[in-house]
Amino acid sequence: MKKDSLTDYSGYILFKTLGPLIRKLPLAFSFFLGRRIGDLFYFLDFRHKALVYANVKTAFGSDLSCRQIKDIVHNFYRVYGQNFVEILLMPLIDKEYIDKYIETEGTEYVEEGFRRGRGVIFVSVHAGSWELSNIMSAYLGLPFLLFVQNQRYPRLNKLLNYYRLQKGCKIVEGEGGVRQLIKAIKDNQAIGMTVDQGGRDGTLVDFFKKSASMPSGAVRFALKYGAAIIPVYYTRKKGPRIKVIFEPIFEIQESGDLEKDVVNNLQGLVGVYEKNIRKYPQEYLWTYKIWKYGNQKRILILSDGKAGHLRQSQAVAKASADYLNNKGMHVKVDTVEVGFKNNLSRKAFVLSTCLSGKYSCQGCLWCFRRFLDDRTYKGLAMLKPDMIISCGSALAPVNYCLARENLAKSAVVLRPGMLSVNKFDLVIMPRHDNPPKKKNITVIEGALNLIDKGYLKDQADKMASSFGLRPSSFAFFIGVLIGGDTKNFHMDSVSVLEVLNQIKETAEKYNAGILITTSRRTPPEVEALIKEQMSAYARCRLLVVANEKNIPEAVGGILGLSEFVIVSPESISMISEAASSGKHVLVFNSGIDAKHTSFVKYMHERGYICALKAKDIFLKVGALLKETAKTNVLDDRAKISEALGRLF
Repeated sequence: MKKDSLTDYSGYILFKTLGPLIRKLPLAFSFFLGRRIGDLFYFLDFRHKALVYANVKTAFGSDLSCRQIKDIVHNFYRVYGQNFVEILLMPLIDKEYIDKYIETEGTEYVEEGFRRGRGVIFVSVHAGSWELSNIMSAYLGLPFLLFVQNQRYPRLNKLLNYYRLQKGCKIVEGEGGVRQLIKAIKDNQAIGMTVDQGGRDGTLVDFFKKSASMPSGAVRFALKYGAAIIPVYYTRKKGPRIKVIFEPIFEIQESGDLEKDVVNNLQGLVGVYEKNIRKYPQEYLWTYKIWKYGNQKRILILSDGKAGHLRQSQAVAKASADYLNNKGMHVKVDTVEVGFKNNLSRKAFVLSTCLSGKYSCQGCLWCFRRFLDDRTYKGLAMLKPDMIISCGSALAPVNYCLARENLAKSAVVLRPGMLSVNKFDLVIMPRHDNPPKKKNITVIEGALNLIDKGYLKDQADKMASSFGLRPSSFAFFIGVLIGGDTKNFHMDSVSVLEVLNQIKETAEKYNAGILITTSRRTPPEVEALIKEQMSAYARCRLLVVANEKNIPEAVGGILGLSEFVIVSPESISMISEAASSGKHVLVFNSGIDAKHTSFVKYMHERGYICALKAKDIFLKVGALLKETAKTNVLDDRAKISEALGRLF
């Protein structure tokens, strides 16, 4: 039996069995029981509760604390439990019940709507006891038709319609009911329609400042037939006591452009409901993916302050934005640099995340308050991203907890430390890290980066303009990217001096200019050597000492302007960037560890780079100048795009 059929059949049996029992109980106790049912589901319904929390946070997150949001979620479940009981009580609801327990506000607007003589459209959203609208109208003598969509659960739908019809309600369903709605409007009767849950075919408007799909049928009817639209909202005061709020007639604005008028008027109606939802947030049905079909997405990059990690995260963000833009989405990318209170806090965050469950941390953020600095905590708590990207093991726990808090997609670059890769939606790992075979793991050749033709041209133009770098007096430029010390590598001056001498000899022989940048890891003695050898050398047209005065376009500009690029061997990120440029990349070997040796060898064997000894640079450049074959370009974008297709 299919899942929907099983749910439909089980729900039908539950309603048929539980309904008669509930109707025999005292009314006050029935609604007390409804609240307890809500409490029970609040503590057991982890999946839907997570969605409710995330939706409420999207709507109110900038104004409310996590504790306040959790309170709204709990109250929502209590109201939902009472609404469930109220549906079971529908056979008992009569005029006496309505007179006693239903309070109305704004009935003068209903009278005014009928006086206009062109029909009335009661519009509502899925909130509160909206099921009572049909029964109320039947007992108040209002000529009223309720338009309902065909539901996925036919037995439950049939039972609910039976309850409605027993009370003299009039309903129409699906496409065949549209003609009846038109006739009712022309006969100055009232119809009921909703203006939320538009699905794939809805109209996009802003709902709590974020694009959402809403049905436009009510607005189109009003525009075509001149019917009066009256927004209706329901809120439960206590137990069976309900307050029905009739808003003033919504005056339709017309400009002559139908589709523009539909959007503008629908946006106005949604604004009316936003006001009521803000006032009575526990009443709204938060259990569906409200913004699923909107056209806005927000991506958050978590930065650990390391430039190489940030560039890799930015590469994933750019690929994600490009993918979503091609789907018609508008994407905003935020970057937050994460600061821990101290090194012990960073380790404690990892441990606390290892002990956390899939839903247990939502609405808590205790570890954020305890282990992150105040600036980071406040910044992250206010954001409601749709996707979170980080690079490196230090930020993987923050990514995981924040993704669970917001039900966002989580993407990590590199191995996520102690955390299981199963905790993330997408893990991007280079081949040299020996990634396991998992559906959510995408294996890449090198380190991700932003390098493509457009990026290189942009960075090269900026650098050329700022420093007057045009190769008019040179045959070409040689770019030099010098890194520095790492945990397992020390850059020695002897090797660097050999590299500089080889580059000078090459430049003199082939009339080349030289562009050099160091990194923040470059040791002082190596910086001093480079300045001594190159600062006054006529062919060195650019020398960037990163620890003195760095420029953001240093690497990209050098790669864009150079024909040959000489790279030190210790940085996988730097080698990958160079290999992605399409230029001839020469990596000089100088005492690197086994992991980096394996990576350099792999890249060399596949033609992305040329690995060589420092003393062979001059000869290799000469040989490459005589060759016509182009170098292979490292490009993992197709793999990333394929992974993003699965993710979204």
